[in-house]
Order: sequence, then structure tokens, then C-alpha cells
Amino acid sequence: MPEQRTLERAREDAREGKSPSTQAGEFVREEIHHVREGKHGARSPQQAIAIGLSKARRAGIKLSPPKGPKALRKKAAQDERAGKQHRLPSKTRSRATEGALEHASRKSTNSKALSQQAERAAAGRGKKARRQSAEKAARTRKAA
Repeated sequence: MPEQRTLERAREDAREGKSPSTQAGEFVREEIHHVREGKHGARSPQQAIAIGLSKARRAGIKLSPPKGPKALRKKAAQDERAGKQHRLPSKTRSRATEGALEHASRKSTNSKALSQQAERAAAGRGKKARRQSAEKAARTRKAA
């Protein structure tokens, strides 16, 4: 279950008209924070990001389905459906998930690991996409 502050931040992003991926970023941020503070671990930065995106879908953020294997798209669709229903998550499943993640590494969300993940993701997008992203960041950056 996401923290109340995370939900508020995501709703604020939605009110400001920001994209669903920006809204979902709040959930990813929360998940990385959980791993760093030792609430649980993650096997890789990608796993921490995936957990955050899953939480976002379950909170009702309208993210596009992921590209990838059928099982991944099926899980994302399941998360979306769960976001439309308003039931508390199963305590047994939550405890099992937390238990499994407790054995995973806490180093997966250090700054070096996240930086490497960002570089790999950017490299996969291509030079033109990286340039457009940098230009948009420069345009939309808040005044210091």
C-alpha cells in the first residue's frame, strides 16, 4: 500500500497536467526510498522500478501497457484492474512478498546502480530521443 504522501504527490502531478509516467515516478521514488532505508531489498534497480510502477497502476495511474513478454503485459493489466477495484490487499500475500524481498540486496538502489540503469535505458532509446529529452528538460526546468 503506498504512503499517503506519495498518493498526494501523484494527485498533485495529475492536477498540474503532468504525464502519467511523471505521476508514476512518485511511486518509483517511494520504492527506491524503501530499499535505501532498509524496509526491504531488490535484486536490481529494474525490480525496484517495476514494483513502483505496479503500485502506481494499482493506485489508478493510467500507464500504457509495457512492451515485453505476454506475462508482463498480463500482470500490468491485472494491476490496472486492481486499481479500479477498491479492496485492501491480502495480508498473506503482502507478507510473503515482503519476506522474499528482505533477502535481496540493499545495494541495488545506490546512486551508482541507478545511474548505470539510467544510462542503459537512455542508450536503448537512441541519440535523437536523448537529445529531445535533454532539450525538453532544459525548457521545463524550474527557475532556480
